[in-house]
Amino acid sequence: MRRLTFGMNTSLDGYVTAPGGDLTWSVPSDELFQWWSDRVAATELALYGRKLWETMSSHWPTADQLPDATPAEVEFSGRWREMPKVVFSSTLEQVGWNARLVTGDAVAEITRLKAGDGGPMDVGGATLAAAAMRAGLIDEYVVVTHPVLVGGGTPFFTALDSHIALRLVETRTFPDGVALNRYETAR
Repeated sequence: MRRLTFGMNTSLDGYVTAPGGDLTWSVPSDELFQWWSDRVAATELALYGRKLWETMSSHWPTADQLPDATPAEVEFSGRWREMPKVVFSSTLEQVGWNARLVTGDAVAEITRLKAGDGGPMDVGGATLAAAAMRAGLIDEYVVVTHPVLVGGGTPFFTALDSHIALRLVETRTFPDGVALNRYETAR
């Protein structure tokens, strides 16, 4: 059975985007950016919701070709392109960049993917992750908390019908006061 992780940058008050989809508060330090890049390299399959897919696919496929691209951005861009991806959307008609589109039941497809052979999977996008969270499919949560309050936006966690017990497995700090906490689902 494959392992499914949900991890994103979040504000101290629990949002992955500020109102209007603003992400300017979550610009990572070089060290944190490298951590995310290494995570992409270790991910065998990434699961994306439409909104996060549109954000990522609008920049990273060609970011390594920008004249001011840093070596770290060049590395991340290549890793992102190479990583197999599944995009869940009922409105998109096609996806590219080593991705396939799923328009049907996301929970059923994630359940099928988890039951198969293979390495680790990451789910990205708060709405898609919320569906997986409510279905009890997430094995690990990576909460990368930035020291900022944004006052609203898209929450990292969804409303649940019952609690999910977690066990802390790692704590790490990054420059600029960013704290990473990894939790495993206690089963």
